[in-house]
Amino acid sequence: MSIGMHEVIEIAVEAGNAILEVYHAGDVEVQYKEDQSPLTIADQRSHDVIFRKLAEQTPEIPVLSEEGGELAYEQRVDWERFWLIDPLDGTKEFIKGNGEFAINIALVENGIPILGVIYAPVLDVVYFAEQGEGAYKLEGVKNKTDFSQDSISLPILSNRTKTSVVTSRSHLSQETKDYIRRLEQHVGEVELTSAGSALKMCLVAEGKADVYPRFGPTMEWDTCAGHAIMLEVGGDIIQVDSHQPLQYNKQDLLNPWFIVRREGFVGI
Repeated sequence: MSIGMHEVIEIAVEAGNAILEVYHAGDVEVQYKEDQSPLTIADQRSHDVIFRKLAEQTPEIPVLSEEGGELAYEQRVDWERFWLIDPLDGTKEFIKGNGEFAINIALVENGIPILGVIYAPVLDVVYFAEQGEGAYKLEGVKNKTDFSQDSISLPILSNRTKTSVVTSRSHLSQETKDYIRRLEQHVGEVELTSAGSALKMCLVAEGKADVYPRFGPTMEWDTCAGHAIMLEVGGDIIQVDSHQPLQYNKQDLLNPWFIVRREGFVGI
């Protein structure tokens, strides 16, 4: 592969700059897809940057993007390695203007995420991991020329005494509330925090939360980069029903309900 982590992060930052131009201009026009999920020009501009850059630097690796148009399963079923990207994860947070949106870039090999980059352009923070190389967090990305320098290895030790649960800022389902109640019966009082986009998984990877339950619809591009990061910190993402890891490049690209858990989490 003719691309390294440094270059992938640079692509995410460039896409983030394209998003911020729209974000700071204000008065964003919102369209809605068939599934009623929101779409803005920022989603498409970010997609254009990432798709073009990956095609230039890794022409041998196909790209599957949320905004890349419909791609039949028959066209991708035999892909052994491919990029899976969400150009603007957390469009609802983007529209609300709270800054909790991110760019997700993941590399999948034989159905397993082997590289993940999650960049939050408003916060200017990136989380990244590569198989066998560990997971890291870097703040103030735009002022850095060497991303390996100043990066913090994850997870970060925490002195929390209560189990911490992170939930979606925009999608708190009744099933999630029920899960939290069952967890409290098992571990006692829990701390709740909320966040947007894939940053919820980053909080678990970082050690600021123990678990992120998601009892609601998500797509593979929502989780893949975060999954790569979780694997490198010793955590996992399991399907609620089967307790098996999430799978990628399925026919419908739809994730089942899942739970993101830090290493050693003893809850339900």
